[in-house]
Amino acid sequence: MEPMADAAIEATGLTKRYASVTAVDDLSFRVREGAVTGFLGPNGAGKTTTLRMVLGLARPTAGSAAIEGRRYVDLDDPARTVGANLEVAGAHPGRSGRNHLRALAAMAGLPRSRVDEVLRLVELEDAADRRAGKYSLGMRQRLGLAATLLGDPRVLVLDEPANGLDPQGIRWLRDFLRGMAAEGRTVLVSSHVLAEVAQTVDDVVVIHRGRMVQQGTVHSLTAAGGGVVVRTPRTAALLAALERAGLRATETPDGALVVEGAEAAKVGDVAFAAGVPVHELSARSTTLEEAFLALTSDAPPPLPEAPA
Repeated sequence: MEPMADAAIEATGLTKRYASVTAVDDLSFRVREGAVTGFLGPNGAGKTTTLRMVLGLARPTAGSAAIEGRRYVDLDDPARTVGANLEVAGAHPGRSGRNHLRALAAMAGLPRSRVDEVLRLVELEDAADRRAGKYSLGMRQRLGLAATLLGDPRVLVLDEPANGLDPQGIRWLRDFLRGMAAEGRTVLVSSHVLAEVAQTVDDVVVIHRGRMVQQGTVHSLTAAGGGVVVRTPRTAALLAALERAGLRATETPDGALVVEGAEAAKVGDVAFAAGVPVHELSARSTTLEEAFLALTSDAPPPLPEAPA
């Protein structure tokens, strides 16, 4: 299949096998421009292996991946097209953060002035001249993010960037990634911090055991399967009416009814036809964590993710 022009990142049938272990199995997904996409899956689901194949760091057994319509190795100017951070640290512990970035800029043919710009962007100016070996995990995360931004890339690929950040740092990262997308950049970020992902991303790609489970907007995942909440002073009468209509409902400890697999309009029609007064009628959304667990809990335990 030819890469689609409107997809900033596209994977088509990606497969990676290591001897008898299949780490990624016929995986296809698309990441749109100007959005933050969360790449989610349990530990060992194949997330890092997939990102490595997208970035040309691991050769697929089958399938292909494209960034802006081309394989990473075929990009004319990869440093200015995509910025990636798959590992924390990477800097020599005896070298300052500033000098680490200067070395990377020189290797990529980027102006030295860009180093000071990215240090300001990630708010690491005050620690820029300290040895990287003295950095906290959160500071190393910021240094890694600064490295991805050196070429002012249009696409960012980040693997667990929130690891080691305190609550203030996580909020900063959320605002930062949202700001990048607002500028029209594409952000693909893997994470296991689902509560934070729900506040950050626009779209999600969920994989398990190397296979696609679900792709779509966060809203589409959390709105589906939530059911309808309805309150009435005549609970027993409404329960009976719903049962006659073929709808399943359960009563919550506070007296509300949750009707599964139904729309609010349908529940309202049933109540009206039965002459039952309704005091509350609303759609019930699931959380991203609930949706994620529902999508991945019924599959066999994940295989360990093999090194690329």
